[in-house]
Amino acid sequence: MKKSKIAGIGYYVPDNIYTNEDLTKFMDTSDEWITERTGIKERRYADRLDETTTDMGVKAAKTAIERAGTTAQDIDFIIFATLSPDYYFPGCAVLVQRELKMKEVGALDIRNQCSGFVYALSIADQFIKTGMYKNILIIGSEKHSFALDYSTRGRSISVIFGDGAGAVVMQPTDKKEQGILSTHLHSDGEEAEKLAMIYPGSAAGKGLENRPNWPDQELGGLLMTPEMLEDGSAYPYMDGQAVFKKAVVKFPEVIHEALSENNLKTTDIDLLIPHQANLRISQFVQRSLKLRDDQVFNNIQKYGNTTAASIPIALCEAWEQGKIKEGDLICLAAFGAGFTWGSALLYW
Repeated sequence: MKKSKIAGIGYYVPDNIYTNEDLTKFMDTSDEWITERTGIKERRYADRLDETTTDMGVKAAKTAIERAGTTAQDIDFIIFATLSPDYYFPGCAVLVQRELKMKEVGALDIRNQCSGFVYALSIADQFIKTGMYKNILIIGSEKHSFALDYSTRGRSISVIFGDGAGAVVMQPTDKKEQGILSTHLHSDGEEAEKLAMIYPGSAAGKGLENRPNWPDQELGGLLMTPEMLEDGSAYPYMDGQAVFKKAVVKFPEVIHEALSENNLKTTDIDLLIPHQANLRISQFVQRSLKLRDDQVFNNIQKYGNTTAASIPIALCEAWEQGKIKEGDLICLAAFGAGFTWGSALLYW
């Protein structure tokens, strides 16, 4: 059975840079407050009207396709991971197919938030292993900036997230020390509302008992009222402590799972690229695994948390900086809303 490899990679981040100091104009915060809690110094925001989640994904995809030595016409399947699609439906994958003038190929959108790219990688790996497809385009792209609460009330979330996109082209390989070794996916929905954006949604009234200070009346799915904007219920919600506690357990656990599956040790890892959720989480995981600084790559300081886009952006940037060489053992790991988490172990 063939393995799948990353044949090409690319990323795109918007030109607009918003520093921590810039955010002090909208909310009661400071560079010190944000840096201490997240490690973030700045983030990118897409153009409000003229730059969409799909637009950014297409730009990243063009680079990945070119670096893979192929063309858009050769792509035979698209997987698009995002929590911020252009439309409620249809998904962004078909918009990419249209924009890049591809053949009438299959197009799949997945909604696994921060672990979306790892889930997409696992799906592509299975398709290539079975011989169903030979050139799969994976995109992770996010435009968070259009739906965040930039008041003091929303600062614990809004200071974290940024916009951007990353993409890879997956192809089959016969080389022994190249390609994906294994992927590992998990979920636990017991605390789903601890990190969620309930509106819009057809069951939006359910689950409100798990959200403090929210209206207790049941509200219809797509209904949006001025009161929701006023009380904050229209915006994303995160119980930061609950997310942190779960993440610092599941990150190391799923990384060890991947290593154990392949009879490898943490010392064998050339580079760990964790989902860029919070620098403090990444640092905790690094200490837990006893990894050296040169074994872990973080760029959340510059881009914030770009959820589904964070791993491919970081992976591409690390490769462009010469931190990844052919034959290196790379570990990717993510944890996010759902809760869902996963890892992938691969030879570059």
